[in-house]
Amino acid sequence: MRIGFAYNQRPDGVAPAFDADGEASPPAPTPDAFAEWDEPETIDAVENALRAFGKVIRLEAVGDFAKRLQRARVDLLFNMAEGLHGPAREAHVPAIAEFLGVPYTASDPLALTLALHKGRAKEIWAYRGIPTAPFLLIESADDLPRLRRMRRYPVFLKPVWEGSSKGIRQENYCRTAAQAVARARELLTEYREPVLAEAFLSGEEFTVSILGNGDEADCLPLIRYRFEGLPKGALPIMGYEAKWVWDRPDQPLDILECPAQVPEAVEARVRETALAAYRALGCRDWARVDLRLDGAGVPHVIEINPLPGIIPDLAANSCFPLAAATAGMEYDELIQRVVGIAWRRLTGEEVRAATLTGAAG
Repeated sequence: MRIGFAYNQRPDGVAPAFDADGEASPPAPTPDAFAEWDEPETIDAVENALRAFGKVIRLEAVGDFAKRLQRARVDLLFNMAEGLHGPAREAHVPAIAEFLGVPYTASDPLALTLALHKGRAKEIWAYRGIPTAPFLLIESADDLPRLRRMRRYPVFLKPVWEGSSKGIRQENYCRTAAQAVARARELLTEYREPVLAEAFLSGEEFTVSILGNGDEADCLPLIRYRFEGLPKGALPIMGYEAKWVWDRPDQPLDILECPAQVPEAVEARVRETALAAYRALGCRDWARVDLRLDGAGVPHVIEINPLPGIIPDLAANSCFPLAAATAGMEYDELIQRVVGIAWRRLTGEEVRAATLTGAAG
């Protein structure tokens, strides 16, 4: 098998983005612009796992990616490319693959775009009766007065189509409409995209890793965030500071509890809600769902990530690999499991791991 590997590698320091011709463009507008992209260590680890199936062709998703993908003539594309610009950036690689007739892992362009846009995702979940916190979408400065008519405060604000906690900071917690208007105005200016305002839920927070499709989709062991591990006085959220500032290699945060030590009834409801959110958006193969309990203990979907983070070092608090490890799965096995799930979806057959038979290319 020839397996393509689409990814985005995080540049060192403040690095340029790339335009359609592969030329350097001006630096990204925010300091966290590349937070979703992967470090070389993660990219190397994924490639190493993929070698079980044969020859791996690296295809960094920049510049002339479409031409390189077409020339590669791969049997399957393993996609973990996040893109950089716009609300459909995570859909760029699978859309190109579909145009070229290249089969690929993970969700399709529609599911990826809906999932990335938190407002669109929440609209679908609300329509389907899947609990999600009351919310308001601020499309522009003209919408700011609507924040004064929100019924529930405090609220939390987010740039609407960011991942990896980009723009999710402690000061986004607003107790009053006046605070919300001022902070939303700042976010509109900084990120140049709509802002989501949602009622802040007071209960515990979970993240659920899902593998599979249709009725076979299932959850790995639940992770509960133990926010007492954050600095004293910090807001209990898994925001940018918790992921990228306070959690350092020399002083890692002790914040993830896996498996989550919660009553069976709570675990069952969290799992059920996560799977419903996954299916409602049409996610495929794998994804990670974030949920939070309200004051009555009802799980509400916060967001879903169909291209989950997969840092191989468990000390880095990467949730999907931790959940897999808790289920007894090595890192290579997790990546290979995703390939197997995708191949079965695409062909109805089981994929053959070349290295297990001595036939690696």
